[in-house]
Amino acid sequence: MAEKTVTRMDLAEAVYQEVGLTRKAAQDLVDQVFEELSKVLERGETVKLSTFGNFTVRAKRQRMGRNPKTGVEVPITPRRVLSFRASHILKDQMNKGGKK
Repeated sequence: MAEKTVTRMDLAEAVYQEVGLTRKAAQDLVDQVFEELSKVLERGETVKLSTFGNFTVRAKRQRMGRNPKTGVEVPITPRRVLSFRASHILKDQMNKGGKK
């Protein structure tokens, strides 16, 4: 069963419908919000969206991994990863809405 994926265009259309901005202004607003979120996360800061959840950047150390095809050990370089933790309010909404 294929689920619909919500895109930036879908979000901009929702802003257009709900707020009453022009389509261009709604698209610009959505783009600006995502641009600002990206900048904050690039700096390593946490983004907390009340009633939605938290985006955090974590630093992972170097470690040894294994190539699953050959079995050869390979070092995995240190990197930063993005994680999301949903709020309890969002989790409750999902669970109530998922019961059909």
